Amino acid sequence: MSKLYKTIGLIGKPNHKGAGVTINTLYQFLTTQGYQILVENSVASSLEFDDITICSVTEIGEQADLAIVVGGDGYMLGAARVLSCYNIGVLGVNRGNLGFLTDLSPDDINEPLTKILAGESRSEQRFIIEAEVYRHGKLKSSNSAVNEAVLHAGKVASMIEFEVYIDGSFMFSQRSDGLIVSTPTGSTAYSMSAGGPILTPNLNALSLVPMFPHTLTSRPIVVDGNSEIKLVLANENYENLQVSCDGHVILAVMPGDEVIIKKSKNTLRLVHPLDHSYFNVLRNKLSWGHKLY
Repeated sequence: MSKLYKTIGLIGKPNHKGAGVTINTLYQFLTTQGYQILVENSVASSLEFDDITICSVTEIGEQADLAIVVGGDGYMLGAARVLSCYNIGVLGVNRGNLGFLTDLSPDDINEPLTKILAGESRSEQRFIIEAEVYRHGKLKSSNSAVNEAVLHAGKVASMIEFEVYIDGSFMFSQRSDGLIVSTPTGSTAYSMSAGGPILTPNLNALSLVPMFPHTLTSRPIVVDGNSEIKLVLANENYENLQVSCDGHVILAVMPGDEVIIKKSKNTLRLVHPLDHSYFNVLRNKLSWGHKLY
């Protein structure tokens, strides 16, 4: 019987003892099963084997059928922004704290992984967003985000002024510490900590969550996922403004700039075990109550 996945990429958090142990376990298990393995270059030195095929994350996206990412949600986000450009399944092994995006436990990996490789799995497409910074009508910088794009000042507790437009229609102006524009995937991350709503992953929606607004009537709002969100920075702002993508990539913003946030043409294909349940993840990670009967 032909294999569902023939080439598998291993990506992990570098210089992390636990991730290194799991990468070694995965490499040995998968090679004995006859899979071609590509190892991301930042973790290749942690492997105890010879004749390793070393690649970049981009090369894994281009050549592999499945990428297994070992680490926490933060490291998963970095890999996912690159892998979303390719038609590749992404599976996470949790070596972090919460692990909303990483399904498999490093302590019990062989059996569920065997089932997934045999096709006993489910997959879902998560949309991601693009943030673009325009100055005098010209594109200055851009990047993608799986979780959220955040407009904020370059220093803590510094209020900024901006206007928000949805599909060209003025929605509101605001004086606040900034604004979080979150995908459903990111609704359980920074947005949730700021009081934003939890959005189930299948929703085509974006949430806008003000950060410490200077008015008690300013509240989070959910808009259609196909909306184009434009943020216009007031000229009176200080110059140290930023747009942060997933907390990793920083785009510099100047007073008077426009920031466009919209859905990307790329999507992230997450692979889950068959028994994966989003609400079970929420109960476990957020310590929600269990069924009474």
